[in-house]
Amino acid sequence: MRKYLQILKATLLTLTLLGCSGTRFDQGQGENDSRLMLEHKIFHVTDSQALPLEEEQKDNQEQASQPVTESLVDFSGVFPGIRGCAVLYSPETNQYTFYNKSLCEQQTSPCSTFKIISTLSGLRNGVLENEESRMHYTGVVYSRTAWNGDLTLKEAFQSSCVWYFHQVIDAVGESKIKAELEELSYGNCDVSEWDGSNLNSREELNGFWLGSSLEISPLEQVTVLARIFEGQSHYEDRHVEILKNIMLVSESDGKSIYGKTGTRGNGEAWFVGFREAGEEREYFAIFLNDQEQKDKISGEKAKEIAMEIFS
Repeated sequence: MRKYLQILKATLLTLTLLGCSGTRFDQGQGENDSRLMLEHKIFHVTDSQALPLEEEQKDNQEQASQPVTESLVDFSGVFPGIRGCAVLYSPETNQYTFYNKSLCEQQTSPCSTFKIISTLSGLRNGVLENEESRMHYTGVVYSRTAWNGDLTLKEAFQSSCVWYFHQVIDAVGESKIKAELEELSYGNCDVSEWDGSNLNSREELNGFWLGSSLEISPLEQVTVLARIFEGQSHYEDRHVEILKNIMLVSESDGKSIYGKTGTRGNGEAWFVGFREAGEEREYFAIFLNDQEQKDKISGEKAKEIAMEIFS
């Protein structure tokens, strides 16, 4: 187990491809990679983390022989005429699987998938205590009726309530959020447009994570999720367990799927999370980017595609 954790730690540290310095998403990039189905590439990683010298040398020798594999597969059948991509990662085999890989490597706004980090940051910094924690509802009537009330953390997460998490993030503060993003190597780590880009008419419905300065790629989403749920982040286990509970989407035949959707009105949408069976997990990010069919694009559609892949 120790060797596995060291290998995983080295892998996650090494494979942060665009962390905090990547380029913005280019709508014109990302051709379909299905023609490269099942092509494999091998990479080798080593761990330079502090260990007693003898153990470090031994572990490095063992890790150097452990490949991280990458394969490209054709998921076009479950993306019904929709431009998008998928990346999956299995820590058990150190295997990354891509559909439309070039799109998986491009950064764009995380939108509501950032509520994963907002939840952990709120718990870590004492703004939130548990699934029942509430923020101050001002009485504003929103078009999404699920937001109109004194919500718990679980209710706010599952209804993707922007005003709730805007209060959480503001209470944590810019400097702490920035530091946590850098610790995670979360995309470009850019919170410079703290108040957002005025995409929505109400102040509490804007923020740096909503079509603004913060950007992350699908590949980076998967890497960050693996860090968090494989115990390689700075977050406490009890906080990660609370997050896991509110991320639960479905349970069937001993398998569970955990995730979070995200939708942007310009034809971009997300569903990110992991599938769990016993002690094994497979992390995933589904990203849709189709401006020509933006009326059909949503986080729910991305979730449907994920469920079809897993079925």
